[in-house]
Amino acid sequence: MDEAMPRLLVATKNAHKTAEIAAILGKDWEVMDLTGFPEIPAPEETGTTLVENAVIKAVAASLLFDGAVLADDSGLEVDALGGAPGVYSARYAGAEASDAENRAKLLRELAPRRRSGEACSARFRCVMAIAEKGATLGTFDGAVEGAVIESERGGGGFGYDALFVPEGFRETFGELPAEVKNGLSHRARALAGAAEFLGKIEGGSPLS
Repeated sequence: MDEAMPRLLVATKNAHKTAEIAAILGKDWEVMDLTGFPEIPAPEETGTTLVENAVIKAVAASLLFDGAVLADDSGLEVDALGGAPGVYSARYAGAEASDAENRAKLLRELAPRRRSGEACSARFRCVMAIAEKGATLGTFDGAVEGAVIESERGGGGFGYDALFVPEGFRETFGELPAEVKNGLSHRARALAGAAEFLGKIEGGSPLS
């Protein structure tokens, strides 16, 4: 690995998320995540908004890592459910729930609403925070509109991807090729702003 390459720690242990971010950023940064730093604990996500949780995670990791830290918090907002699961998307069916359990609960919650004719419009929203040395350097957000379908389709992606069809497409995020999803996803849109910021500090710390 090029020693001059700046390092970016993604404050997650989700390998899918890390790979997605690394693919979008390209080869300008050495991207790693918390699986390589067991001494950095994951903080409790006590925020009530995506912004608050992203900042909590980024700041906590930045106190124990020499370099820039990026953290995100993402959620699926379903209009028929008043914006739920939203900030609780990753633990919709419980604190230790799997992705499959979360998807199953979502389908159960939407079933009576579908029968009554309600639309299942939804959006994926993502907020990213960048921190260094305990200070928040910036936050960036992105969203993609779409709808939740009645049953899962596709084995790609993670989370609710197999249930979400983005606006303008017939395929779910679970069916679309990774390069297509990475070009239009909520995470890609938030990361566009974060990447522009990171490009300005590439090769050096803004706080050094």
